[in-house]
Amino acid sequence: MKKLLAVVAAVAAFSAHAESLTVAATPVPHAEILNFVKPALAKEGVELKVKEFTDYIQPNVQVAEKRLDANFFQHQPYLDEFNKAKGTKLVSVTGVHIEPLGVYSAKIKKLDELSSGATVVIPNDATNGGRALLLLDKAGVIKLKDNKNILSTVKDVAENPKSLKFRELEAATIPRVLTQVDAALINTNYALEAKLNPEKDALAIEGSDSPYVNILVARPDNKDSDAMKKLAAALHSPEVKQFINEKYKGAVVPAF
Repeated sequence: MKKLLAVVAAVAAFSAHAESLTVAATPVPHAEILNFVKPALAKEGVELKVKEFTDYIQPNVQVAEKRLDANFFQHQPYLDEFNKAKGTKLVSVTGVHIEPLGVYSAKIKKLDELSSGATVVIPNDATNGGRALLLLDKAGVIKLKDNKNILSTVKDVAENPKSLKFRELEAATIPRVLTQVDAALINTNYALEAKLNPEKDALAIEGSDSPYVNILVARPDNKDSDAMKKLAAALHSPEVKQFINEKYKGAVVPAF
């Protein structure tokens, strides 16, 4: 009986001191990476709860409104633009990985096969839309007025030799229209969810030197909490680097 009471007391003591973090994430690869580190965090007294989202708006809104503790789905340029547009003050805790943006098509095998007047879909958010145009510029498909401007829009296309028609859609929906258009620029997390292989299927893809590092994001009031520091450390562990390299085989690249 005394042993049983001792066990109950130990469990109660652990529960009383256990920290909890609820983190928003898009399913692939962010939620998968977070779920991978759950056991390690549990050993350090942090209960990690992962809430999956398929859009890029609510994860930031809910963290800003303190309904969630943090999120893991975006890169710094997107966060900067979101904060500016919405008046939020979310901050980066740490960078984790790069998801190279790629050009995909169900109709052609090479970009130079794009026909005159072809329809190309790009993300409709400011940073990923600009990022898509920069990749097309780098691939020689178009020329931008300023190929260093990450917020370029279709209005900034200086040369469009094939008179491509650009459609802008929410990033999460782009894989669904891939068979209906000539080419589409898709974020790697959505490409993976659509069972596309970035290494094999992308007609053009960002290099590992991409500045678009995906980050763990929190608020100024909780970014330095013990639980957040433990999560950041776990995301930078050798085990996570190995997990990313083995599971995604270059489609997701560790940034640490």
